[in-house]
Amino acid sequence: MKPQVNIAVVVDVIGALSDKTLLNGNLCLIDDGSFESKNQGTPDLCTVVVPGQVVQWSALAVDLQTPVEIRSISFVPADEGAGATAHGVDHGGPAEGTDGGAAGGADGAGGAPSAGHRVAGGQLDLNVWSGVVPPYLVPGVPYRYRLELQMYEGEHSVLHVDSPALMCL
Repeated sequence: MKPQVNIAVVVDVIGALSDKTLLNGNLCLIDDGSFESKNQGTPDLCTVVVPGQVVQWSALAVDLQTPVEIRSISFVPADEGAGATAHGVDHGGPAEGTDGGAAGGADGAGGAPSAGHRVAGGQLDLNVWSGVVPPYLVPGVPYRYRLELQMYEGEHSVLHVDSPALMCL
Protein backbone atom coordinates (compact mmCIF):
# COMPACT_ATOMS: atom_id res chain seq x y z
CA MET A 1 0.00 0.00 0.00
CA LYS A 2 1.22 3.47 -0.87
CA PRO A 3 1.23 6.06 1.95
CA GLN A 4 -0.34 8.59 -0.48
CA VAL A 5 -2.95 8.36 -3.24
CA ASN A 6 -2.74 11.04 -5.93
CA ILE A 7 -5.87 12.09 -7.82
CA ALA A 8 -5.31 13.96 -11.08
CA VAL A 9 -8.15 16.40 -11.86
CA VAL A 10 -7.81 16.94 -15.62
CA VAL A 11 -10.09 19.62 -17.08
CA ASP A 12 -10.89 20.61 -20.66
CA VAL A 13 -11.27 24.25 -19.62
CA ILE A 14 -12.51 25.53 -22.99
CA GLY A 15 -15.11 22.74 -23.16
CA ALA A 16 -16.22 23.25 -19.55
CA LEU A 17 -16.59 27.02 -19.95
CA SER A 18 -18.40 26.63 -23.28
CA ASP A 19 -20.77 23.92 -21.99
CA LYS A 20 -21.04 25.45 -18.50
CA THR A 21 -20.52 21.97 -17.06
CA LEU A 22 -17.73 19.64 -16.00
CA LEU A 23 -19.66 16.74 -17.54
CA ASN A 24 -19.80 15.82 -21.27
CA GLY A 25 -16.14 14.74 -21.28
CA ASN A 26 -14.85 18.00 -19.77
CA LEU A 27 -13.52 16.37 -16.56
CA CYS A 28 -11.31 13.32 -16.14
CA LEU A 29 -10.39 12.02 -12.66
CA ILE A 30 -7.62 9.44 -12.35
CA ASP A 31 -5.87 8.05 -9.27
CA ASP A 32 -2.68 6.07 -8.73
CA GLY A 33 -3.86 4.11 -5.71
CA SER A 34 -2.70 0.59 -4.83
CA PHE A 35 -6.26 -0.75 -4.95
CA GLU A 36 -8.70 -1.05 -7.85
CA SER A 37 -10.63 2.21 -7.89
CA LYS A 38 -13.83 2.31 -9.93
CA ASN A 39 -14.64 4.60 -12.87
CA GLN A 40 -11.10 5.75 -13.64
CA GLY A 41 -11.06 8.59 -16.19
CA THR A 42 -14.60 9.79 -15.39
CA PRO A 43 -16.17 12.36 -13.02
CA ASP A 44 -17.54 9.34 -11.09
CA LEU A 45 -14.15 8.14 -9.82
CA CYS A 46 -14.44 6.15 -6.59
CA THR A 47 -10.95 6.07 -5.08
CA VAL A 48 -10.27 3.15 -2.76
CA VAL A 49 -8.28 4.23 0.30
CA VAL A 50 -7.34 3.06 3.80
CA PRO A 51 -7.46 5.00 7.07
CA GLY A 52 -4.37 7.13 7.67
CA GLN A 53 -3.55 7.36 3.98
CA VAL A 54 -2.96 10.82 2.48
CA VAL A 55 -5.14 11.76 -0.49
CA GLN A 56 -3.80 14.51 -2.73
CA TRP A 57 -5.78 16.16 -5.54
CA SER A 58 -3.92 18.05 -8.31
CA ALA A 59 -5.63 20.19 -10.96
CA LEU A 60 -4.38 20.13 -14.53
CA ALA A 61 -5.80 22.13 -17.45
CA VAL A 62 -5.88 20.65 -20.95
CA ASP A 63 -5.87 24.23 -22.30
CA LEU A 64 -2.57 25.69 -21.16
CA GLN A 65 -3.72 29.29 -21.68
CA THR A 66 -6.63 29.14 -19.22
CA PRO A 67 -5.74 28.06 -15.69
CA VAL A 68 -7.81 25.77 -13.51
CA GLU A 69 -7.61 25.72 -9.72
CA ILE A 70 -9.31 23.70 -7.02
CA ARG A 71 -11.59 26.11 -5.20
CA SER A 72 -12.93 23.66 -2.61
CA ILE A 73 -13.49 20.03 -1.73
CA SER A 74 -16.34 19.22 0.62
CA PHE A 75 -18.02 15.96 1.55
CA VAL A 76 -21.68 15.55 0.57
CA PRO A 77 -24.05 14.71 3.44
CA ALA A 78 -25.08 11.06 3.66
CA ASP A 79 -28.83 11.89 3.70
CA GLU A 80 -28.61 14.10 0.56
CA GLY A 81 -32.02 15.51 1.48
CA ALA A 82 -33.43 18.63 -0.11
CA GLY A 83 -31.71 21.69 1.23
CA ALA A 84 -28.86 19.68 2.75
CA THR A 85 -25.55 21.49 2.80
CA ALA A 86 -22.21 19.93 2.05
CA HIS A 87 -19.74 19.35 4.85
CA GLY A 88 -17.60 22.44 4.58
CA VAL A 89 -13.95 23.06 4.07
CA ASP A 90 -12.38 25.82 6.12
CA HIS A 91 -10.46 28.13 3.80
CA GLY A 92 -9.03 30.33 6.56
CA GLY A 93 -6.94 29.45 9.58
CA PRO A 94 -7.80 26.43 11.68
CA ALA A 95 -11.33 26.65 13.03
CA GLU A 96 -12.13 25.74 16.61
CA GLY A 97 -11.81 22.02 17.11
CA THR A 98 -9.98 21.32 13.85
CA ASP A 99 -6.84 19.33 13.61
CA GLY A 100 -5.08 21.75 11.26
CA GLY A 101 -5.37 19.85 8.00
CA ALA A 102 -6.67 16.30 8.33
CA ALA A 103 -10.13 15.53 7.04
CA GLY A 104 -11.34 14.29 10.39
CA GLY A 105 -14.23 14.52 12.82
CA ALA A 106 -17.72 13.05 12.55
CA ASP A 107 -21.05 14.76 12.76
CA GLY A 108 -23.40 11.80 12.74
CA ALA A 109 -24.23 12.07 9.02
CA GLY A 110 -22.94 8.65 8.05
CA GLY A 111 -19.47 9.34 9.41
CA ALA A 112 -18.57 11.93 6.79
CA PRO A 113 -16.14 14.67 7.81
CA SER A 114 -17.89 17.44 9.69
CA ALA A 115 -18.18 21.11 8.79
CA GLY A 116 -15.19 23.24 9.63
CA HIS A 117 -12.57 20.55 9.21
CA ARG A 118 -9.89 21.44 6.73
CA VAL A 119 -9.04 19.35 3.71
CA ALA A 120 -6.31 21.70 2.57
CA GLY A 121 -4.30 24.34 4.32
CA GLY A 122 -5.19 27.94 4.61
CA GLN A 123 -5.69 29.33 1.08
CA LEU A 124 -8.33 29.52 -1.58
CA ASP A 125 -7.76 28.49 -5.17
CA LEU A 126 -5.00 25.91 -4.88
CA ASN A 127 -3.76 23.55 -7.56
CA VAL A 128 -2.98 20.86 -4.97
CA TRP A 129 -5.19 19.87 -2.03
CA SER A 130 -4.53 17.05 0.41
CA GLY A 131 -6.05 15.42 3.47
CA VAL A 132 -5.72 12.33 5.63
CA VAL A 133 -8.32 9.54 5.47
CA PRO A 134 -9.90 9.41 8.96
CA PRO A 135 -10.10 6.09 10.83
CA TYR A 136 -13.88 6.11 11.39
CA LEU A 137 -15.01 5.71 7.75
CA VAL A 138 -17.15 2.62 7.25
CA PRO A 139 -15.46 0.11 4.89
CA GLY A 140 -17.24 -0.38 1.56
CA VAL A 141 -19.27 2.83 1.81
CA PRO A 142 -18.52 5.49 -0.84
CA TYR A 143 -18.17 8.97 0.68
CA ARG A 144 -19.08 11.38 -2.12
CA TYR A 145 -17.50 14.80 -2.27
CA ARG A 146 -18.09 18.04 -4.12
CA LEU A 147 -15.15 19.10 -6.23
CA GLU A 148 -15.41 22.81 -7.06
CA LEU A 149 -13.09 24.22 -9.71
CA GLN A 150 -12.24 27.81 -10.67
CA MET A 151 -11.41 28.45 -14.32
CA TYR A 152 -10.23 31.93 -15.14
CA GLU A 153 -12.78 34.61 -14.14
CA GLY A 154 -16.35 35.50 -14.99
CA GLU A 155 -19.96 34.59 -14.41
CA HIS A 156 -19.64 30.82 -15.07
CA SER A 157 -16.00 30.36 -14.10
CA VAL A 158 -16.72 28.24 -10.99
CA LEU A 159 -18.15 24.78 -11.73
CA HIS A 160 -18.54 21.68 -9.55
CA VAL A 161 -19.38 17.98 -9.57
CA ASP A 162 -20.77 15.92 -6.69
CA SER A 163 -20.07 12.51 -8.20
CA PRO A 164 -16.53 11.49 -7.11
CA ALA A 165 -16.06 9.50 -3.91
CA LEU A 166 -13.56 8.00 -1.49
CA MET A 167 -14.18 4.48 -0.20
CA CYS A 168 -12.28 2.59 2.51
CA LEU A 169 -11.34 -1.05 2.18
